[in-house]
Amino acid sequence: MHLDTQRRRIDQIDGKIIELLNKRAKESLEVRKIKRILGKDIYTPHREKEIYEKILKKNNGPLSPESIKAIYREIMSGSLSLENPIRVAYMGPPLTFTHLAALSKFGSSVDYVDCGGIGEVFSEVDKGRADYGVVPVENSIEGAVNYTFDMFVNSDLKICSEIYLEISHSLLSKAKNLKKIKTVYSHPQVFAQCRQWIEKNIPRLELIEVSSTSKAAQLSSKKSNTACIASPLAAKKYALKILARSIEDTAHNVTRFLVIGANPAEPTREDKTSIMFSLKDRVGVLHDALVPFKKNRINLTKIESRPSRLKAWEYYFFVDTEGHYKDKKVKKALSELERSCTYLKVLGSYPVGK
Repeated sequence: MHLDTQRRRIDQIDGKIIELLNKRAKESLEVRKIKRILGKDIYTPHREKEIYEKILKKNNGPLSPESIKAIYREIMSGSLSLENPIRVAYMGPPLTFTHLAALSKFGSSVDYVDCGGIGEVFSEVDKGRADYGVVPVENSIEGAVNYTFDMFVNSDLKICSEIYLEISHSLLSKAKNLKKIKTVYSHPQVFAQCRQWIEKNIPRLELIEVSSTSKAAQLSSKKSNTACIASPLAAKKYALKILARSIEDTAHNVTRFLVIGANPAEPTREDKTSIMFSLKDRVGVLHDALVPFKKNRINLTKIESRPSRLKAWEYYFFVDTEGHYKDKKVKKALSELERSCTYLKVLGSYPVGK
C-alpha cells in the first residue's frame, strides 16, 4: 500500500471525527440549556465518571486507557467552554502543581483564575467569581495541608471531586552545572520532599523558601548562580535547563487535591464523604463518636484533628468515609454521630478519585 493512499484514508477518518465532535458539541449545548432551566450545575462529577467508565469499556486498543481518557478530557473541556466557559480558581502562579492538577481534571479549554493562595481560591468561588476551585489537601510524604482544613470551618463551599497527582521534582537552572550555583529556591514542602537528595548533592547551598514552585522558577530564570526545584514543565516555560530529574526522596510522591464548589456531587457506585465535627469534652467521646461507622460497616479512610482556635484544647475532627451522604447506611451513621457532637458539617460527597 502506498504512503499517500494511507494518508488519504487518515484524512477521511479525521473528517468524520471532526463532524462527530461538532455533533457531540451541539448535543452538549442542548444539555446545557436543559440544566439551566432545571437550575443544575454545568459540571457534574458523577456524569464525568460515568462517561469515562463507558468509553474505557468500549476501548479495544491500540490506544491505551490513559490516552483515551486524556483525549476525552479535552473533548469534555471543549464542551464546558461553549457559550459561557466555566471558571476554575487555583493556587497560582501558572504551572504550580495545583494548576497541573486542575488541568488534569478540567482540561485546557476552560477559563482559569490564578490565585495567590488557598484562602483566595475559597474566596473567588464563595463570591461567585469562579465556579470551582482546586486546592491541595494532603501529600503522601508530608501529610495534611492544614490551611485547607482550616478554611472549611467558616466556608459553606462543598467538596465535589478529588484529584490525585503524581509529583516529580527536578533541579532547574540557567547554569550548565551545579558548580556555579549558590542559591536554590522552592516551596518549603518541596524542600522537605527532596531532603535526602539535597543533603547528598547540594548540602552547602543556601535554600530560600518561596510561595510556590512556579515562583521559584521565575526567580531562578532572572538571577544567575541560582537554581530552583520545580516541575519539568516549568523548565520549558522559563527557559531553564534540567540539571537533575526525579529528585524526590520517594518514587510514590502523590498529592491529593479537592475540587470545591457550591454543591456536592450526585451519588455514583463508588463515592467518598468528607465531614467535620467537634465533640463534647468527656472521656471516650471520640471512640463513641466513631462507633456508628463500625456498627453500620462504613470504612473510614482518613481522620485529622485541628485546633478550633475558639477555645484552648478544643478540636475539630475531619473524617473521610466511604459512601455518599445520601446512602442509607451513611445517613444513619451521621445521625447517630450527631448525638455526640457539639457541631457537625458534611463537607461534601464525591466520586472516589483514582
